Amino acid sequence: MKRRTFLTTATLASAGLSTLLISSCVDTKKNEKQEATDDSVEAFELEEETISNLREKLASGKYSSEQLVQMYLDRIEAIDKKGPKLNSIIELNPDGLSIAKALDSDMKAGRIRGILHGIPILIKDNIDTADKMQTTAGSLAMVGNIASKDAFIVKKLREAGAVIIGKTNLSEWANFRSTQSSSGWSSRGGQTKNPYILDHSPCGSSAGSGVAVSANLCAAAVGTETDGSIVCPASVNGVVGIKPTVGLVSRSGIIPISKTQDTAGPMARTVSDAAILLSALAAVDPEDAVTLESKGKAQKDYTTFLDVNALKGKRIGIEKKPQGNNKIINEVLDGAIKLLKKQGAVIIEIDYLDKINAFGQAEFEVLQYEFKDGLNNYLAKSNAKVKTLKEVIDYNNTNEDKAMPYFRQETLESSNAKQGLNDPKYLDALAKSFEGSKKVLNAVFKEHQLDAICGITMGPACSIDTIYGDRWGYSLTTPAAASGYPHITVPCGQAYDLPVGLSFFGTPYMEGELIGLGYAYEQASKKRLKPVLKTSFL
Repeated sequence: MKRRTFLTTATLASAGLSTLLISSCVDTKKNEKQEATDDSVEAFELEEETISNLREKLASGKYSSEQLVQMYLDRIEAIDKKGPKLNSIIELNPDGLSIAKALDSDMKAGRIRGILHGIPILIKDNIDTADKMQTTAGSLAMVGNIASKDAFIVKKLREAGAVIIGKTNLSEWANFRSTQSSSGWSSRGGQTKNPYILDHSPCGSSAGSGVAVSANLCAAAVGTETDGSIVCPASVNGVVGIKPTVGLVSRSGIIPISKTQDTAGPMARTVSDAAILLSALAAVDPEDAVTLESKGKAQKDYTTFLDVNALKGKRIGIEKKPQGNNKIINEVLDGAIKLLKKQGAVIIEIDYLDKINAFGQAEFEVLQYEFKDGLNNYLAKSNAKVKTLKEVIDYNNTNEDKAMPYFRQETLESSNAKQGLNDPKYLDALAKSFEGSKKVLNAVFKEHQLDAICGITMGPACSIDTIYGDRWGYSLTTPAAASGYPHITVPCGQAYDLPVGLSFFGTPYMEGELIGLGYAYEQASKKRLKPVLKTSFL
């Protein structure tokens, strides 16, 4: 979840979202003296490789899966653990190489498990794996929690032949701990860094997944989102992220925040790779009832929507009110709009954001209630030493120096103070936020006959500040998140040498159509730039 999305909504709405970038993200100019952190970092053989290319090279025998895993492990050692020390990986799978070796044997025998056979993948550290890796949501209170069974999506990844080589760091408790948090920081994993400029934020909560993909530490990764936690780190780390419709991808075995808004989703360097990974993840899970709604709506192969002409004739809505007065960001958006038109899209000015932002406090209220209920249920069945949210809070208080060296846990505490899900206050907030957001979006889609709504995903990354917390400006994460609707972000340029993403979101189970739009834009724009590991602006 993106920090302070809900707590600042009233402020943003009253200001008309006039502030696009805040604090250090506003007035820092490009410095001609910017330098890479470590000139000794060697070129990487698998740099910018796609899943499709790797599959071909595995099939031809150029690489074995064991070789791929070893090369990514060496890359992780070189720039994640040493060198620039991106700190995106919280734990490596000690069985990664042996799993890859077994998959190589299967391939030689003609036993291809699925579309990810032998492909090295990373997953976020709030997703259960029944192996030697822990599942902790980055919290010291959860250290030692080794799941008894795989999360449903991990089962699907293994069935598809993926090699899960490790888990990624995240904003602790998926950034539902404090209003003053630093994205990508956890008490277990420390601070993850943006690979473009190392003293800048990787966003979150899927910080490690976004950074690892961008820095070529894996073929692709899985993140999770409640509000912004996939699309924000995808945007600011220059990669593609898909936040699916709630119900397309199972949540069972994932440490929860919200049964209404939570989902897992793919993060990759290309739309094609994200589509491949989504194809492996999407499935009905009997243990997650909401996935039953996807029956007959999910696609077996989302790569069939990869069409360079997908924008032609499509009606794309863009908020007509200016989302700030930052010249560089406006130029990036203007350039994106011009390209959309050039590719045949019809741009429609719409007015909807103020209405969605008005539900911000209700959304936060919903999440607090559902976090307490969901986390208590998860912990009660887990192998963690803490069995309730209250015990997590108590652990943090007892171990304050290590667990809370920079910011507190007021969001954990306010959530724990909530009543059950039959509380009229919860039901009222749910009606306002979830149903209200859907009503607004459904109305604007119908009125303007839109195929998608589009806009800048996030402003560029702000500076890392573990003491005072993040300082983000404009974002376009909440409309799709609060309604449970699908959302894809694609690289669309840079501001201050930091990536900026372009969002497309639509109505339920439109993932295929959004993938088509994102792919057409990606292929026409080619805005993905490799990170250069600069130390800072200064």
